Amino acid sequence: MEILTYNTISFLFLYFFVSVLCQNGSDISPISSPSPFGVSTERLIFKDRRLAVVYPIIQAFKATITEDPLNRTGNWVGGDICNYTGFYCDNPPDNLSAIALAGIDFNGFLLGAPTLAGFIDKLPDLAIFHANSNKFAGSVPDVSQLKYFYELDLSNNVHAGTFPMTVIGVKDLSFLDIRFNLFSGSVPPEIFNQALEVLFINNNDFTAKLPENFGSTPVRYLTLANNKLTGSIPRSIGNLNMTLIEVLLLNNKLTGCLPYEVGFLKELKLFDVEDNLLTGPLPCSLSCLDKIELLNLANNLFYWEVPEELCALVNLENLTLSGNYFTKVGPVCRKLIKNGILDMRQNCVPDLPQQRSLLECTEFYLKYIRFCPYPETYKIIPCKDDYHHHWEGSKAKTMKAPVTYKTLSRHKF
Repeated sequence: MEILTYNTISFLFLYFFVSVLCQNGSDISPISSPSPFGVSTERLIFKDRRLAVVYPIIQAFKATITEDPLNRTGNWVGGDICNYTGFYCDNPPDNLSAIALAGIDFNGFLLGAPTLAGFIDKLPDLAIFHANSNKFAGSVPDVSQLKYFYELDLSNNVHAGTFPMTVIGVKDLSFLDIRFNLFSGSVPPEIFNQALEVLFINNNDFTAKLPENFGSTPVRYLTLANNKLTGSIPRSIGNLNMTLIEVLLLNNKLTGCLPYEVGFLKELKLFDVEDNLLTGPLPCSLSCLDKIELLNLANNLFYWEVPEELCALVNLENLTLSGNYFTKVGPVCRKLIKNGILDMRQNCVPDLPQQRSLLECTEFYLKYIRFCPYPETYKIIPCKDDYHHHWEGSKAKTMKAPVTYKTLSRHKF
């Protein structure tokens, strides 16, 4: 199939647009046009003039598709755009009697195309574009001029280059998923100034430090796992205390100590920083995470004792501290070990099984221990009067499966 350039797509759009003859409002709109690139010359009927406008854009994009093994584009013919596979229509906010193309869902279509530019950025009423598991390449289109746009999913494609700055400044963008692509470089601070609820950028090749304004977005679900991010977790994470529910930072190269402000995240249910280079004692403020269900700090460089107040959290279902250098656990924590909730393997607690050797533990404490800034904060429990205990008789509960762990799979969730 012939690959068209962005300029060709723009030309096709202009060519088709001038040939559209449609009436006012949402009346049936007939058009008649020549047939370049296999577009039918039959007289086409559209339910609304807005659909007549996007028809040539869709057909021009279709002509650029290089792979369609499932024949998903097979019914992208004629004027009934709302019944094209993957296309969804609705009444636009500015005219509830009109019919417009509002959403596109190409998840799992396995389509291949050299670019999405000239396609989704030219669909004036588009609000949602999901395209997980395709072979779309090129730059991410600038959708900042689409007045209703709020969800973009380009996960598991072959987009490359630096972070797509074209998404910066999209006013109502609340969902951004670009995981499992080939993006590299730094994560721009500007993305954390946007009012996102969901940000999934895991499984790329992002490097550099997390920006200091990391906690400036009201994000609820955040996945930055499986990149090469460096530096410490910014103290501004505490600003997410009213919103953040799940965060995955595992398998990066993060260093430094856990900031005391992590304990402010009162809505947090999942926190995973496994496989980094984080160090220091655990701040007692972690015992303020009343809603935490899964806490994974495995395979880092944490040391000293495990706070008993942390082990007393009533909603804790899985506490993984394996692969660190802790030396002491108290009776509350030992109860969690017995119940299979706390994993303390490969630490330095003398009377527990499957611990590091004495030589390895001694070497770490003599050569590699690093002290944390703001040491006075590590014993403070800001919610001391409020924290709950396992021994106070918690009721049996059913834990809802985490959302963000599903993002570590390539496919849609």
